[in-house]
Amino acid sequence: MSRKVHVTGVGMIPFAKPGASAPYHEMGAQAARAALEDAGIAWEDVEQAYAGYVYGDSTCGQKALYGVGMTGIPIVNVNNNCSTGSTALYLARQAVQGGAADCVLVLGFEQMSPGALASVFTDRPAPFDDFDAVTDRLVGKPEIPLALRYFGGAGLAHMEKYGTPLEAFARIRAKASRHAANNPLALFRKEVSAQDVLDAPAIWPGVMTRLMACPPTCGAAAAVLVSEDFARKRGLRADVHIAAQAMTTDRPGTFESNDMMRLVGYDMSREAAQKVYAQAGIGPDDLDVVELHDCFAHNELITYEALDLCPEGGADKFIRDGDNTYGGKVVTNPSGGLLSKGHPLGATGLAQCFELTHQLRGTAGARQVEGARTALQHNLGLGGACVVTLYQV
Repeated sequence: MSRKVHVTGVGMIPFAKPGASAPYHEMGAQAARAALEDAGIAWEDVEQAYAGYVYGDSTCGQKALYGVGMTGIPIVNVNNNCSTGSTALYLARQAVQGGAADCVLVLGFEQMSPGALASVFTDRPAPFDDFDAVTDRLVGKPEIPLALRYFGGAGLAHMEKYGTPLEAFARIRAKASRHAANNPLALFRKEVSAQDVLDAPAIWPGVMTRLMACPPTCGAAAAVLVSEDFARKRGLRADVHIAAQAMTTDRPGTFESNDMMRLVGYDMSREAAQKVYAQAGIGPDDLDVVELHDCFAHNELITYEALDLCPEGGADKFIRDGDNTYGGKVVTNPSGGLLSKGHPLGATGLAQCFELTHQLRGTAGARQVEGARTALQHNLGLGGACVVTLYQV
């Protein structure tokens, strides 16, 4: 049994700096109510819920959703690092597509701490031990926080392999700021130039400045997925549907290739994208708009190539030609991306869904991609997992 799955409601709250947000359960409940209101249904219509977060104790999803209603439905808590929100979306889509439910709510939230990401449990093996060992061997730089070493190392590998200039990453960050200027939900809306990015304090001289990294933020976003029959019977909007979706995890090459780009998920991204293109019977040239995982400008650049938006080694030209923005080949991160919104881990994937749903509805305001009908979402988590989702109208 395989049924068409529609995104009938989305909700998102403005992201905030750590310490400046409401508690996670209040943010989650607010986003869930917004998605239900957008869908035009009540909590009592929801048959299942999937709640994604990374930094929190077990059953935080219940704590958030009990504030919306208590109807005894299954609530599944999901943690898949930075791809948590999209993993929850993947599970919800499966439930509706397979006939287990007709109406499912997906919620992602995160109450972050300031500073670089770090392990909470220090008395047991970390899931990143194998990643750290490769990074130590290929990159060194133990004085730099690990996430920066991972993605900065991947960017450096691209620079060394293809001659990519540091300015390419600066252009990505400048593009993000131009897009975010039109997004009232973006935390950082000040427009900056590529030179401003290059002139920002260096985190890793010659490889990364502070403006090339996204900051931790707190926030929440949600979506309501329904079957076609449910939408028709209830008179709900059914213009946006999930046309294809794939989730991938690491293969041995992640560790055996001695390639920092592959260590941070290039292969996972590429495999997931190829599966989605094959499922939908389309190619990257058919895309109108993309929200991809730009935790660092470096990851956005290598993801252009992983998603086949440009040839391998062609990212710098793709950027210089303006093919990643309005008037070019495909608009990437019209929301401003993680670089402008920050990265509340559990909420990020649902925030991408929120943006693309509005793009396909034609309700994205000043950041609207004209005539958008096909949208791709890419959400990556190290450790690892990658979810790629294709939406169409």
